[in-house]
Amino acid sequence: MKQRKLQWITLVFVLGAIMMLGACKKKVAPPPPPAPPAPTAPTASLTANPNTIEKGQSTTLTWQTTNATDVSIDGIGAVDPNGSQSVTPADSTTYHLTAKGAGGTQDATARVTVTAAAAPPPTSSATEEELFSQNVKDIFFDYDKSDIRSDQQSALQGDAGFLKQHSNIVFTIEGHCDERGSTEYNLALGDSRANSVRTALVQSGIGGDHIKTISYGKEKPFCTQSNEQCWQQNRRGHFVYQK
Repeated sequence: MKQRKLQWITLVFVLGAIMMLGACKKKVAPPPPPAPPAPTAPTASLTANPNTIEKGQSTTLTWQTTNATDVSIDGIGAVDPNGSQSVTPADSTTYHLTAKGAGGTQDATARVTVTAAAAPPPTSSATEEELFSQNVKDIFFDYDKSDIRSDQQSALQGDAGFLKQHSNIVFTIEGHCDERGSTEYNLALGDSRANSVRTALVQSGIGGDHIKTISYGKEKPFCTQSNEQCWQQNRRGHFVYQK
């Protein structure tokens, strides 16, 4: 009888232990959920184009940001996350951009250098006719030729450059020859020389309606001695300002 009672006690104890272990297992807490990812840090860039200007000129600031909810530029204030704006700084300035977001803060800068304005060109007191005389050079020719020599191309381009800048000037190209040959022949040769110069200027962009031509042949020499040095002075296309 004692033995059976002991067996019951043992059985009850074992069952109680099993139930306690089961209860303990049920009470184990589940693992915590994974932590959310950290917010991405903002990025920011700021450029100025051009970054060097003269006083009174403007430049364009351009900026780009990501992951930012609050963007501002010192001296300008709050701006869109991406954009551009024209500014006219009075002096050399470093523009500072701040981009703020959940992931932190990012800065960017752009330097604009302001130089003194260029001095205006001095006002010329010379008249247009005087400038024409100073800057437009005659074109010289070989004996019995009306084609423009290679060594005269530089003078011709200089003439064209001046005349483009003073496009309202009207002028005459005179064709001249040396004393050799008949009057009739030299009148025709002088005409060819004047028109050769005219054609070259028109091809360089000078309006043909501003250019007149005339031939004097050998009738109005610049030099009256009978030698090659003098003859060369007389073989020319001569420019005359028309008032």
